[in-house]
Amino acid sequence: MDNFFTEISLLIIVATALGIIARWLKQPSILAYVLAGVILGPHWLGIIKQPEFIATLSSFGIALLLFLVGLELNLVKLKAIGKPSLYLGIGQVLFTSIIGYIIIRLFGANAIAALYIAVALTFSSTIIIVKLLSEQRSLDSLHGRLAVGMLLVQDFLAILALIILAGFNQANGAALTSAILLTIFKGTVIVVIAYAASRWILPALFSRLARQDELLLLASVSWAFLFSIFASRIGLSLEIGAFLAGLSLAPLPYNLEISGKIKGLRDFFITIFFIVLGSQLVFSAIGGHYAALVILSLFVLIGNPLIVMLILRRMGYRKRTSFLVGLTVAQISEFSLILMALGFRLGHVSATDVSLVTLIGVITITISTYFITHGERLYRWLSPLLSVFELPSKIELTEAKGLTNHVVVFGYHRLGEHIVAALQKIGKSVVVVDFNPVAIKYLESQGIPCLYGDMNDLEIIEKTKINKASLVISTNSHIFDNLRLMQNLKIRGIKVPTYVTADTWHDARDLYAAGASYVIFPHYLAGVQFGNQLREMLMDPNRLLVDKTKHLTELEHRYART
Repeated sequence: MDNFFTEISLLIIVATALGIIARWLKQPSILAYVLAGVILGPHWLGIIKQPEFIATLSSFGIALLLFLVGLELNLVKLKAIGKPSLYLGIGQVLFTSIIGYIIIRLFGANAIAALYIAVALTFSSTIIIVKLLSEQRSLDSLHGRLAVGMLLVQDFLAILALIILAGFNQANGAALTSAILLTIFKGTVIVVIAYAASRWILPALFSRLARQDELLLLASVSWAFLFSIFASRIGLSLEIGAFLAGLSLAPLPYNLEISGKIKGLRDFFITIFFIVLGSQLVFSAIGGHYAALVILSLFVLIGNPLIVMLILRRMGYRKRTSFLVGLTVAQISEFSLILMALGFRLGHVSATDVSLVTLIGVITITISTYFITHGERLYRWLSPLLSVFELPSKIELTEAKGLTNHVVVFGYHRLGEHIVAALQKIGKSVVVVDFNPVAIKYLESQGIPCLYGDMNDLEIIEKTKINKASLVISTNSHIFDNLRLMQNLKIRGIKVPTYVTADTWHDARDLYAAGASYVIFPHYLAGVQFGNQLREMLMDPNRLLVDKTKHLTELEHRYART
């Protein structure tokens, strides 16, 4: 017992130290935990003497991770994904799996191992991507919304992959088909049970338990483990049981509270899972597979983004959006590692296969972090080469003939919609430029003059008759885009009042220094607006109901268009 306590203590201490270094180097913590496993594992320091016990602890991490995925992956989120992200997610997984499978088979892998590895290469890390996009304040941008929606689709497909692959169980031929059908039947049964519990048992039970925090936490974890055990007993994986347990609790009003309480437990145990993965890395076994490691890593880093860009090209998106979304799939996911761990446990893949995918994860997660962080700079460098990923615009501004003294608005999402409405109310002619095909389709349906394109595309700028405009407004908050817009106007000698948008005080100051007529600073304006609105609400209580009703109506209107 003392030895086991010492092992766990050392694992946590070393993982923490490496995690601090990773944070300082601005690297994902997953890499630090895998490295801790490599250092403490049998192939280096050999401190891990009881791998079975530690591996059991890591299973708790997987179960809690999937429990939280189910808890947070409710039907409202799935409905809000939107068709573009849905088609993109399915298309990317399909094409990456097929191409990846062919490449892996060329390296001599058997069919089952090739299928596991190919599927593992399709999934990207939602946790890492959302964190990076959030740091860049890009979650609500067009490419951010497309990427997050696509990743939600991937998460859902990853769960399906865990269900289906668990049914292989080393069967072949006709037995394989029977095994998969039996697994689907068992999955259907357990889904029905989860639904029934969610509908008629859990609401009443948890409404009583919610009065005590510790009971709510224990009941939630117990439900996750109970369902995991049940799934395991009927021949499914414990991961599926944990996911369905979370999904059954998702409709409850306490789901956010449960999620918040369990995240700490999940983070602790999932750390042990990544340490175990690192400890199982067999570098000597990879010796004869360096070519596969390099080729498959390049496939994820370059091939995955190209697949996404081609799909988005087909859907009509501009090259900038396609490129930035493509960068978000240039790494594999924690789901990829869980999938390989499941395959190893079932005897479907070898330790070498697991080591190969883990190393691909280390390489691609590290490099793709820099890709996404410096995405805008990479786009500017590669932009001349990316025209092949953009269909020629079929949308022409037929209303531009004779257009003068109008207002050119770049970007309709968020601020743009309100600005256009306000300008139309005072009788101003408006031309909108946007690179979101959904926004353009809506504008056309409303009869609003619009152009599909990028604000710094010189051809697009000329089509807006910007030299005859009375005002230019950019709702794009990316400082480099706004600086380039003002530079393009200055070079062409176009003197027109230019309003641009900034997310930070620093950016606002730089835009003013560059010659902006006015900088729209949403946080400042929102504070001023709400201050005035709050004063009116306090003076007239009925105003709250009026404003709330108006707000809800507008939200429903926007939701219906997504």
